[in-house]
Amino acid sequence: MPPATDSQISAFVTAETKEQLEKYTRMTGVKKQHVINEALQHHLQALNELPMDIVVHPRLVLSAESGRKVLEAVTGSAPKPTAKLRALMKK
Repeated sequence: MPPATDSQISAFVTAETKEQLEKYTRMTGVKKQHVINEALQHHLQALNELPMDIVVHPRLVLSAESGRKVLEAVTGSAPKPTAKLRALMKK
């Protein structure tokens, strides 16, 4: 039974996340409760210590127009290297 200072929370996770957690806990013998608590502590500490402008969230929401621009940038042809870049790479 957990100490009286602990509280229980509930959250839905993806099936993949759950399977990864179960695989890790089976391999290491570490309790799920410990892994989840450590992960949350680590995440929250990072959010508190890092400047907000460098935190990149794993999910970004784009407008349709922004999405088109990102798609064009990713699928478009790469720019040709400049003479300065070619010279630098020859060194």
